[in-house]
Amino acid sequence: MRFSMLFVFVIVVGIYSYNFSEAREPVCSKFAYEEQLLEKMIRTEIKVETMVNEIKKTEDNIISTLGDIKQTVADFTDMFADMRGNITDEMLKRGEEIKRREESFKTLFEETRKTLTSGIEAEKEKIIQLQGKLEQPPVAFYAHHLKDMLLDTTDEILIFEKTFTNEGTGYDTSTGLFTAPVGGLYQFVIHTCAYKGKHSYLGLVLEGNVIAADANYGDESYGCNNFGAIVRVKLGSKIWVKSHRQVLTASFNQSGYRFNTFSGLLVNN
Repeated sequence: MRFSMLFVFVIVVGIYSYNFSEAREPVCSKFAYEEQLLEKMIRTEIKVETMVNEIKKTEDNIISTLGDIKQTVADFTDMFADMRGNITDEMLKRGEEIKRREESFKTLFEETRKTLTSGIEAEKEKIIQLQGKLEQPPVAFYAHHLKDMLLDTTDEILIFEKTFTNEGTGYDTSTGLFTAPVGGLYQFVIHTCAYKGKHSYLGLVLEGNVIAADANYGDESYGCNNFGAIVRVKLGSKIWVKSHRQVLTASFNQSGYRFNTFSGLLVNN
């Protein structure tokens, strides 16, 4: 379309130029006039053809250049698309890595928190126990002075009527029974002195079970013996000393320097 319009324009310009030059040339014969006109038309056609070729070449160059530009734009578009895809993939990978590390940190933090909490609770419990032990009064007793000096009945409980020490008030001077105010490891010691020519059979009893025993003989003089035990006693358990065999000749010496005693001490709870 553009080429056709251009061709018409060139023809019109050529004819106009011819008429204008013809008006200035002197009038010749009809043959000369037609010859000159034909020659001018041929020259004009040649020029037009040359111009058309040049226009065609220019148009081809422009189309080629536009194609190159279009291809370049497409190449850049593809390149940017690839770059954007690569950047997006890398960002996703980075995001996943950050999320994984965050989850790992949360898990480690929670495990550490639980471990520390458990350790703190255990230490707190130990402190509470130690505090309880420190707050508990000491437990110890030292009783003396037998109420019955003969012990002529089996399983008779020895009652020591007086105490030098009764920390924790566990020993009862009216019954001869020690009731543990605190559970723990205790040491008990019994010291007795048989009268001259007399003897006795004694036992240390914990909740009805004899855990230590002694036989004391005073042949030609006064005989004194010690016996006892270290035993774990529960809170509220009772312990006492008894005569575990009937002896009609039993008798104890209770002078000022020969004490018959029953003592106990909380060693560890």
